[in-house]
Amino acid sequence: MVSNTQLVSTLEADGRLIVALRDEVLPEPTGHQVLVRIEASPINPSDLGLLFGPADLDHAEYAPGRIVATMPEGAVRAMQARLGQALPVGNEGAGTVIAAGDAPEAQALLGKVVAVIPGAMYAQYRLVDARSALVLPDGTTAEQGASAFVNPLTALSFVEAMRREGHKALVHTAAASNLGQMLVKICQADGVPLVNIVRSEAQVALLKGIGAEHVVNSSSATYHEDLVAAIEATGATLGFDAIGGGKQASQILGAMEQVASKGAAFSRYGSDTFKKVYVYGALDLGPIVINRSFGFSWGVSGFLLTPFLVQIGAEAAEKLRQRVRDELTTTFASHYKARISLEQALTRDVALAYNARATGEKYLIVPHG
Repeated sequence: MVSNTQLVSTLEADGRLIVALRDEVLPEPTGHQVLVRIEASPINPSDLGLLFGPADLDHAEYAPGRIVATMPEGAVRAMQARLGQALPVGNEGAGTVIAAGDAPEAQALLGKVVAVIPGAMYAQYRLVDARSALVLPDGTTAEQGASAFVNPLTALSFVEAMRREGHKALVHTAAASNLGQMLVKICQADGVPLVNIVRSEAQVALLKGIGAEHVVNSSSATYHEDLVAAIEATGATLGFDAIGGGKQASQILGAMEQVASKGAAFSRYGSDTFKKVYVYGALDLGPIVINRSFGFSWGVSGFLLTPFLVQIGAEAAEKLRQRVRDELTTTFASHYKARISLEQALTRDVALAYNARATGEKYLIVPHG
């Protein structure tokens, strides 16, 4: 048995959100289980949704190893199913296998550095199924492998979805993120035209510096014209939006329609070109605003990685995982603004910083300090 400290998030019926460290004792691994000493785990936007959601952190109470914040009434009503439950947080991470069950697949991992995605990764130790672990290449550190699943596989899935749905080019928002930079490199290697939407000239320079050809600044006075020009140059008819709320998806569809209908005879139904935007993030928690200026041949849908991997089947999903292994320290290298302990993650200044979800400012939890 091993003593473990884990970060959990609990929403109470009175609207209090309590995020705290919890001590527990883990049993010895059995069968296909392995015990992983967690050495690095990233804070992804999907983790923040469970960790804090829309809770008010500015006016929360902070104590060592504990945050108590207020959740909006509407959010409490929407999350009735989680009331009173201490939910462990952290989708993915990496570390060293220090104990294993008696199954051959588990024993083979003893001493190996592995990446895993079982959830509950903001902890010092984690029991996982050996068969789901990704063994990192020799010489690869846990920090290099900590983000081996969510961002790399999501970026690869964008291109996979594009091909399967018959599109030939992509639009991506919040494109200066770690995921966005991976997508730039994937599209360069695969010959896929890509329109990158960012929100500052510094982010334009960042992506141009790694070889991106089409980068559009949404804060520019010429944003719409620049977006139309980039879509016309690439022929993009599929977008992936990390923002979620607001008008971004609608603006992309409008620009696609403007390109598709250019020079065509007027039709009150718009062009026949099918245009689609997948919303895969929630950097803006507000409503998605759709201004129907793009005819009738369009779609807006949600995109979630795990169901997509199930949909394409085990063989296709394994090909994506193998590419991540092969390019873990190149195409899929992640960069972090700061490394923080479990205790630091619950201090006011640090929590407000990583919960700001600033593009390109990813934080890494190192549970053992």
